[in-house]
Amino acid sequence: MILSQSEASAVCYIEPTEELKSRLSPAEYAVLVQAATEPPFQNSYWDNHRAGIYVDRIDGSPLFASSTKFDSGTGWPSFWKPIDEKALVLVEDRSYGMVRIEVRSKSSGGHLGHLFDDGPKPTGLRYCINSASLEFIPLEEMEARGYGKLIRLLKA
Repeated sequence: MILSQSEASAVCYIEPTEELKSRLSPAEYAVLVQAATEPPFQNSYWDNHRAGIYVDRIDGSPLFASSTKFDSGTGWPSFWKPIDEKALVLVEDRSYGMVRIEVRSKSSGGHLGHLFDDGPKPTGLRYCINSASLEFIPLEEMEARGYGKLIRLLKA
């Protein structure tokens, strides 16, 4: 379900606190709190091909697995499916004279990126996500960092 901006504010809101501002880099804060977009091809994960998961930079909630990441040619990390659709909030975005679908983290409220319908099979979706909103947890660190139960998502 895609929410309007007003509906989303009631369900998914991020408080722009000084603590959060001090914990995040300026780029991370701009993306997560102010819904900015980082430059294409100039971000940490657009060309990352390692096995692992991508979690919410604010609270560590698991969002995407490397097994659903694909090269969209856009310069941002792109995924055809999230780990759990319920971990995301989809919001109608009418900014900049366009109609798009904004993707937010349900747990933290942070802006992640946008959803498009030009992705590969099997979903046909492209979750175009800012690297600044994510932290990558490599497969070899997942167990020690508390994400062991998700390793199964990376097995072929």
